Amino acid sequence: MNPTAFGILVLVCTFGGALSGIWLRGVLPEQHLSSESSATVKVGIGLIATMTALVLGLVTASARSSFDGMSTAVRDTASDILALDRTLARYGPESADAREALYHVVEVRLDTLWPESSSRAPELDVPDVRRAETLVAQIQELAPQNDDQQRLRSRALNLGEALLEARWVVSSAAGASILVPFLAVLLFWLSITFTSFGLFAPRNSTVIGTLFVCAVSVGSAVFLILEMDGPFEGLIRVSPDALRYALAQMNQ
Repeated sequence: MNPTAFGILVLVCTFGGALSGIWLRGVLPEQHLSSESSATVKVGIGLIATMTALVLGLVTASARSSFDGMSTAVRDTASDILALDRTLARYGPESADAREALYHVVEVRLDTLWPESSSRAPELDVPDVRRAETLVAQIQELAPQNDDQQRLRSRALNLGEALLEARWVVSSAAGASILVPFLAVLLFWLSITFTSFGLFAPRNSTVIGTLFVCAVSVGSAVFLILEMDGPFEGLIRVSPDALRYALAQMNQ
């Protein structure tokens, strides 16, 4: 689901619903707009509005938590990469090939997740997973000559396995967690809520302007939720700064 397109759709449906309500106010018989009818409609719409607010709050919290979790995973991965590189450096010159392989894996992953060209979409799958597995195999092939090298090799293997697991965490972000049926129901709730707003509102520019600003606000909120649901795509993305810093510090 394209966040921008759906945000605009929410804006159009909610503001369109408000205008429809204003139009209905002028064509409905007077008894349909009586105080008793108004009270009944407002009670029902109040229930829907409350459910909508609760759902939006929960989804926003969930999307933000998922986004923050992915951002933390990227920073932790960068820390593990630096730790692995320095561990291999302390092991000795025998680990030069493994360090070079690690550098190449990080360089490729940065290019696939955060491409420099805006025309390229990020690749969230793991096309270079074999390179990472080869890196771990190279570490396993190291032949320690003393206790210090044995300890450093064990530490490097643990870090290498942790990096392999982290790669699958990133791949899990490929699919959207917010389902289309849920978005359709949410759009329906918002549309009928705004229709009720227009139904009992006077017809003047101040009211129409206020309803438009409210529609823009709701559309923006849904847009932000969907943006955070795709942490490596769109305008709101997980920062690559930690990995770029790690890459700059490697092989030194």
